[in-house]
Amino acid sequence: MPRVSSAALNERRHEILEGARRCFAEHGYEGATVRLLEEATGKSRGAIFHHFTDKESLFLEIGREDALRMAETVAEEGLVQVMRDMLANPERFDWLSTRLEITRLLRTDAAFRDRWQQQQAVLDDAIRRRLQANADAGTMRTDVDPEVLYLYLETMFDGLTAKVASGVDSSAFSPVLDLVEDSVRRRDT
Repeated sequence: MPRVSSAALNERRHEILEGARRCFAEHGYEGATVRLLEEATGKSRGAIFHHFTDKESLFLEIGREDALRMAETVAEEGLVQVMRDMLANPERFDWLSTRLEITRLLRTDAAFRDRWQQQQAVLDDAIRRRLQANADAGTMRTDVDPEVLYLYLETMFDGLTAKVASGVDSSAFSPVLDLVEDSVRRRDT
Protein backbone atom coordinates (compact mmCIF):
# COMPACT_ATOMS: atom_id res chain seq x y z
CA MET A 1 0.00 0.00 0.00
CA PRO A 2 1.51 3.35 -1.00
CA ARG A 3 2.26 5.91 1.68
CA VAL A 4 0.23 9.08 1.66
CA SER A 5 2.17 12.30 2.14
CA SER A 6 1.47 14.50 5.12
CA ALA A 7 0.37 17.25 2.73
CA ALA A 8 -2.21 14.91 1.20
CA LEU A 9 -3.40 13.86 4.67
CA ASN A 10 -3.73 17.50 5.71
CA GLU A 11 -5.70 18.25 2.54
CA ARG A 12 -8.06 15.34 3.23
CA ARG A 13 -8.50 16.50 6.80
CA HIS A 14 -9.35 20.01 5.58
CA GLU A 15 -11.85 18.62 3.04
CA ILE A 16 -13.48 16.53 5.77
CA LEU A 17 -13.81 19.57 8.04
CA GLU A 18 -15.31 21.75 5.31
CA GLY A 19 -17.78 19.07 4.21
CA ALA A 20 -18.72 18.30 7.82
CA ARG A 21 -19.25 22.01 8.51
CA ARG A 22 -21.79 22.14 5.66
CA CYS A 23 -23.42 18.89 6.80
CA PHE A 24 -23.82 20.09 10.40
CA ALA A 25 -25.22 23.39 9.13
CA GLU A 26 -27.79 21.65 6.96
CA HIS A 27 -28.78 18.73 9.19
CA GLY A 28 -27.82 19.78 12.71
CA TYR A 29 -25.55 17.86 15.03
CA GLU A 30 -27.97 15.00 15.69
CA GLY A 31 -29.13 14.79 12.06
CA ALA A 32 -25.62 14.64 10.61
CA THR A 33 -25.39 10.88 10.31
CA VAL A 34 -22.22 9.11 9.24
CA ARG A 35 -23.81 8.46 5.84
CA LEU A 36 -24.57 12.18 5.41
CA LEU A 37 -21.08 13.08 6.55
CA GLU A 38 -19.67 10.68 3.93
CA GLU A 39 -21.78 12.32 1.23
CA ALA A 40 -20.93 15.87 2.33
CA THR A 41 -17.20 15.24 2.59
CA GLY A 42 -16.84 12.89 -0.36
CA LYS A 43 -14.83 10.64 1.93
CA SER A 44 -15.43 7.17 3.27
CA ARG A 45 -16.28 6.41 6.87
CA GLY A 46 -12.76 5.03 7.27
CA ALA A 47 -11.16 8.22 5.94
CA ILE A 48 -13.30 10.40 8.20
CA PHE A 49 -12.59 8.35 11.31
CA HIS A 50 -8.91 8.06 10.46
CA HIS A 51 -8.69 11.76 11.22
CA PHE A 52 -11.38 12.03 13.93
CA THR A 53 -12.23 9.35 16.48
CA ASP A 54 -15.97 10.04 16.35
CA LYS A 55 -18.62 12.53 15.21
CA GLU A 56 -18.29 14.54 18.41
CA SER A 57 -14.53 14.94 17.89
CA LEU A 58 -15.15 16.12 14.34
CA PHE A 59 -17.76 18.61 15.52
CA LEU A 60 -15.53 19.88 18.32
CA GLU A 61 -12.64 20.37 15.88
CA ILE A 62 -14.83 22.64 13.77
CA GLY A 63 -15.63 24.58 16.95
CA ARG A 64 -11.95 24.75 17.87
CA GLU A 65 -10.94 26.07 14.44
CA ASP A 66 -13.67 28.69 14.50
CA ALA A 67 -12.77 29.71 18.05
CA LEU A 68 -9.14 30.19 17.00
CA ARG A 69 -10.14 32.26 13.96
CA MET A 70 -12.55 34.37 16.02
CA ALA A 71 -9.94 34.82 18.78
CA GLU A 72 -7.53 36.29 16.22
CA THR A 73 -10.19 38.79 15.14
CA VAL A 74 -11.04 39.59 18.77
CA ALA A 75 -7.37 40.24 19.56
CA GLU A 76 -7.04 42.71 16.70
CA GLU A 77 -10.50 44.26 16.42
CA GLY A 78 -12.79 43.01 19.20
CA LEU A 79 -15.80 40.71 19.49
CA VAL A 80 -18.12 43.17 17.79
CA GLN A 81 -16.00 42.74 14.64
CA VAL A 82 -16.56 38.98 14.84
CA MET A 83 -20.29 39.71 14.93
CA ARG A 84 -19.93 42.04 11.93
CA ASP A 85 -18.07 39.24 10.13
CA MET A 86 -20.98 36.91 10.90
CA LEU A 87 -23.33 39.33 9.17
CA ALA A 88 -21.04 39.92 6.21
CA ASN A 89 -20.09 36.24 5.71
CA PRO A 90 -22.87 34.08 7.18
CA GLU A 91 -21.70 31.06 5.18
CA ARG A 92 -18.50 30.95 7.28
CA PHE A 93 -20.64 30.65 10.42
CA ASP A 94 -23.57 28.59 9.13
CA TRP A 95 -22.68 25.56 11.21
CA LEU A 96 -23.49 27.67 14.28
CA SER A 97 -27.13 27.00 13.42
CA THR A 98 -26.50 23.98 15.64
CA ARG A 99 -26.26 26.36 18.62
CA LEU A 100 -29.51 25.15 20.16
CA GLU A 101 -28.25 21.57 20.03
CA ILE A 102 -24.95 22.69 21.51
CA THR A 103 -26.80 24.44 24.33
CA ARG A 104 -28.78 21.28 25.06
CA LEU A 105 -25.62 19.17 25.07
CA LEU A 106 -23.87 21.67 27.33
CA ARG A 107 -26.74 21.35 29.77
CA THR A 108 -27.19 17.57 29.62
CA ASP A 109 -23.81 16.01 28.73
CA ALA A 110 -21.00 16.80 31.18
CA ALA A 111 -18.30 15.19 29.03
CA PHE A 112 -19.35 17.20 25.96
CA ARG A 113 -19.54 20.36 28.09
CA ASP A 114 -15.97 19.86 29.33
CA ARG A 115 -14.63 19.24 25.82
CA TRP A 116 -16.58 22.20 24.35
CA GLN A 117 -15.39 24.58 27.07
CA GLN A 118 -11.79 23.51 26.48
CA GLN A 119 -12.21 24.24 22.75
CA GLN A 120 -13.83 27.62 23.38
CA ALA A 121 -11.41 28.79 26.08
CA VAL A 122 -9.15 30.39 23.47
CA LEU A 123 -12.01 32.68 22.40
CA ASP A 124 -13.08 33.46 25.96
CA ASP A 125 -9.47 34.30 26.88
CA ALA A 126 -9.10 36.54 23.82
CA ILE A 127 -12.24 38.48 24.73
CA ARG A 128 -11.05 39.01 28.30
CA ARG A 129 -7.56 40.07 27.13
CA ARG A 130 -9.10 42.52 24.66
CA LEU A 131 -11.30 44.02 27.38
CA GLN A 132 -8.29 44.33 29.69
CA ALA A 133 -6.22 45.96 26.94
CA ASN A 134 -9.03 48.44 26.28
CA ALA A 135 -9.32 49.16 30.01
CA ASP A 136 -5.54 49.69 30.21
CA ALA A 137 -5.69 52.02 27.20
CA GLY A 138 -8.52 54.00 28.77
CA THR A 139 -10.90 53.36 25.86
CA MET A 140 -13.37 51.19 27.77
CA ARG A 141 -15.89 52.37 30.29
CA THR A 142 -14.76 52.04 33.89
CA ASP A 143 -18.13 52.22 35.64
CA VAL A 144 -18.91 48.58 34.79
CA ASP A 145 -16.87 45.58 35.91
CA PRO A 146 -14.98 44.02 32.93
CA GLU A 147 -16.50 40.62 33.74
CA VAL A 148 -19.98 42.14 33.37
CA LEU A 149 -18.95 43.57 30.00
CA TYR A 150 -17.62 40.15 29.01
CA LEU A 151 -20.95 38.51 29.88
CA TYR A 152 -22.82 41.27 28.06
CA LEU A 153 -20.77 40.80 24.88
CA GLU A 154 -21.04 37.02 25.11
CA THR A 155 -24.82 37.32 25.46
CA MET A 156 -25.00 39.62 22.44
CA PHE A 157 -22.85 37.19 20.44
CA ASP A 158 -25.08 34.25 21.39
CA GLY A 159 -28.20 36.24 20.54
CA LEU A 160 -26.87 37.35 17.18
CA THR A 161 -25.80 33.78 16.43
CA ALA A 162 -29.35 32.59 17.17
CA LYS A 163 -30.86 35.31 14.96
CA VAL A 164 -28.52 34.62 12.04
CA ALA A 165 -29.05 30.85 12.42
CA SER A 166 -32.83 31.29 12.35
CA GLY A 167 -32.62 33.05 9.00
CA VAL A 168 -33.62 36.52 10.19
CA ASP A 169 -32.70 39.25 7.70
CA SER A 170 -29.41 40.45 9.10
CA SER A 171 -29.30 43.76 7.23
CA ALA A 172 -30.81 45.61 10.20
CA PHE A 173 -28.17 44.46 12.69
CA SER A 174 -25.35 46.86 11.79
CA PRO A 175 -26.84 49.72 13.85
CA VAL A 176 -27.42 47.27 16.70
CA LEU A 177 -23.73 46.37 16.66
CA ASP A 178 -22.86 50.08 16.56
CA LEU A 179 -24.92 50.46 19.72
CA VAL A 180 -23.22 47.47 21.38
CA GLU A 181 -19.80 48.83 20.50
CA ASP A 182 -20.69 52.28 21.77
CA SER A 183 -22.07 50.86 25.01
CA VAL A 184 -18.72 49.44 26.08
CA ARG A 185 -16.64 52.49 25.16
CA ARG A 186 -15.45 54.99 27.71
CA ARG A 187 -17.75 57.92 28.24
CA ASP A 188 -16.11 61.22 28.98
CA THR A 189 -18.31 63.41 31.15
